[in-house]
Amino acid sequence: MEWADGKMRCGWANPKNERYVRYHDDEWGVPVRDDHKLFEMLVLECFQAGLSWECVLNKQEAFRRAFDGFDLEMVCAYGEEKLDALQSDPDIIRNRLKIRAAVTNARVFREIQREHGSFSDYLWGWTGGKVIYEKGLASSPLSDRVSRDLKKRGMKFVGTTVVYAYLQAVGVIYSHDAGCFLE
Repeated sequence: MEWADGKMRCGWANPKNERYVRYHDDEWGVPVRDDHKLFEMLVLECFQAGLSWECVLNKQEAFRRAFDGFDLEMVCAYGEEKLDALQSDPDIIRNRLKIRAAVTNARVFREIQREHGSFSDYLWGWTGGKVIYEKGLASSPLSDRVSRDLKKRGMKFVGTTVVYAYLQAVGVIYSHDAGCFLE
């Protein structure tokens, strides 16, 4: 594929969507250790289940607005009135189960923070703080284990494929395609 800047990128990057290209170039696969960003990405990845990441990414700013900047404490405190408002928001993905899961997952995320000191410590603890390099997978034994643990704790929409995509997005797993300038 020809890119205007001459750089080769992963096959999933859409050259016609500048936001998506910037996401590929600047964010995807970059190790994240900030709990606020880890929470935002977890919520977004759960909304992505069954959809394209490009669809979710295009709505990221609307999600930030709708979910109060992904303020963990605010999301944990959401009640029925806020859930109804989110379900009526035409700028986000209005899947009732995913909206409710975001609140459930926020509460579990907070419990994990309390147990481990931070969600980052929990997440990176699965790899001893190291980045895993692998390509061409949609799940792995690592995503299987993390998914199982998150489900056991009560999180929703965290199947192994969603967790694998999350681990890639936040840089726990580094998966740029062969030939990508970031490989």
